[in-house]
Amino acid sequence: MTDTKKSPQGEWSSHSAFIMAATGSAVGLGNIWKFPYITGENGGGAFVLVYLLCVALIGIPIMMSETLMGRRGRHNPVTTMESLTAEAKADEHWHYLGWMGIIAGILILSYYSVIAGWASAYVLKAFTGSFFDADAAAVKQLFADFIASPVQLAFWHTAFMLATMWIVKQGVNNGLEKALRWLMPSLFVLLILLVGYAMTTPSYFQGLHFLFTPDFSKLTGNSILTAMGQAFFSLGIGMGAVMVYGAYLPKKISITETVVVVSIADTVVALLSGIIIFPIVFSNGLQPDSGPGLIFETLPIAFGSMIGGWLFGILFFVMLVLAALSSSVALIEPAVAWLIETRGFNREKASLYAGSVTWLIGFASIFSFNSWSGFKIFGQTLFELLDYVTANLMLPIGGFAIAMFAGWIMVRGHSEQELDLPNPLTYQIWQLLIKYLAPAAVFLVFLDVVGVL
Repeated sequence: MTDTKKSPQGEWSSHSAFIMAATGSAVGLGNIWKFPYITGENGGGAFVLVYLLCVALIGIPIMMSETLMGRRGRHNPVTTMESLTAEAKADEHWHYLGWMGIIAGILILSYYSVIAGWASAYVLKAFTGSFFDADAAAVKQLFADFIASPVQLAFWHTAFMLATMWIVKQGVNNGLEKALRWLMPSLFVLLILLVGYAMTTPSYFQGLHFLFTPDFSKLTGNSILTAMGQAFFSLGIGMGAVMVYGAYLPKKISITETVVVVSIADTVVALLSGIIIFPIVFSNGLQPDSGPGLIFETLPIAFGSMIGGWLFGILFFVMLVLAALSSSVALIEPAVAWLIETRGFNREKASLYAGSVTWLIGFASIFSFNSWSGFKIFGQTLFELLDYVTANLMLPIGGFAIAMFAGWIMVRGHSEQELDLPNPLTYQIWQLLIKYLAPAAVFLVFLDVVGVL
């Protein structure tokens, strides 16, 4: 492998293009839908602090590792891992790490698209005034009726997957890059507008207190695992997206600089989402631990009663759809790249195949909210099981494996060359984090969860 090698899928046209793409990959439903509700379920401030530590000390070093592995390999995650394994003269089984990333991305997108479908439907509900003068009971009933209908959920899930496939089939520069160049700025503008609204609510400071004041008595081993899983989920670690986006990264662009910028942007979006949502929750006498339906059962109440609520309701759910779309194209891209590079598909056919498989798997989540709601495995519905297995098991395991490979297996000179850090001390700090702290942290949390500690 030489420094001039490029991905057969093309490259990002500029530093800013990669920043937009990687930020789009990271920023999504995980920040705006999932972060607030799992923060609510895990007690607020203490969970947020653990999450921030996970991002800084574990997430960023592993994201740097996955990006450098992608750029070194210049292909889809499976082919990249085969190349890197051969280059390092390591055990060939390491290529299964690439497979796990692709599978995790498809499984996550399968239920991610269903939730994005909820957001898409709620854009229309906000536009038609469904929230106008609605109280908490009415809004809860609206949401209950909606998810009880597999036909409605299937329609919006299908629409979202078609939009995702259409963008991906255009390619790296004409599809992914162009879409993300307007998706991300639009998302940040809408976030700032909604933070301005949250500041006018009577419980604004109560929301800030809940979000930023730690209560460590509410932390459990499972909370720490959830925080780590959310850090991986939010940054997109271990699902192939970072690796394949790294494959499209030109050699001249600094991996460290871009990963830090992306991580900061991603974290800011998550915190801003909490700043928007929790004041509205407390101002309306609602509970922050309402689970996956939090933003669909709480925010419409406020939008239905506030001045300008019709407009802000539309803006919020449009923002949610844009965030979901920016991540969905990253989640499916590793599978698309694999089909193109190893099976000879053109991009349109690969997008159709990968999208169709994802779409079909999504029906497991759709039915888990209605027809199959009584069917549970280990006490969890299919949606809950998919979410738990991917975010709390597959992504941390993937992150652990990436850390071990980059820190212990990959040739030191190659990782130094890809990171191109300004001085040896910086590289040594990265090595310390990636060889010892990151894998040890993941391993210890797993031991705690299974009851060994």
